[in-house]
Amino acid sequence: MHIVIMGCGRVGSTIAHILEDNGHSVAIIDRDPQAFRRLRAGFRGRRVTGVGFDRDVLIEAGIESAAAYVAVSSGDNSNIISARVARETFGVDNVVARIYDSRRAEIYQRLGIPTVATVRWTADQILRRVLPEGAEPLWRDPTGTVILAEVTVNAAWVGTRVVHLEEQAGARIAFVNRMGEALVVKRETMVQEGDILHVIAAENDMDRINKVLAAAPEQDH
Repeated sequence: MHIVIMGCGRVGSTIAHILEDNGHSVAIIDRDPQAFRRLRAGFRGRRVTGVGFDRDVLIEAGIESAAAYVAVSSGDNSNIISARVARETFGVDNVVARIYDSRRAEIYQRLGIPTVATVRWTADQILRRVLPEGAEPLWRDPTGTVILAEVTVNAAWVGTRVVHLEEQAGARIAFVNRMGEALVVKRETMVQEGDILHVIAAENDMDRINKVLAAAPEQDH
């Protein structure tokens, strides 16, 4: 499929190379012609000089046949405006915009423009590596209300069905990491020694869930 990217910085050029390596056609837009120097010598996609919210520039980049539009320039406003033009003017359903301001990201996410709030994402990734295991979420939705987090469970849960653990904790176990492999939870799945459980839950409910799972299960389970 054809994908149009606005912004030929480190992120945009990396995405362009990955997409091309996966067999997709790519057009990349940047207002600075020197930015295209970040593209490898063998890059076969289109290089279009201009701004991504200019209709003529988008048409030159092939937006009318694009299956997706990616806005990763250095400006929040430019990214949002161009993403809206791609969706609302040219009917591209699959759009995503990089946003540095997490508050703006939440607003535009609610308006139906998928966003990546890079500052918050980067901060989460760093904190996960410097704080104790499970202290920071693996994933957070743009509104900040739902997270995916690793949880530590009391050893007494070993041998208990995961569905019973879910009932006691009032939480959904998204998957189990067992010996380095992700395991989708089934009704018969039992907690084994060394399992790392990944919970999907409202962030404001995580303290309660952690307390339940840090304690031994109730005797009827």
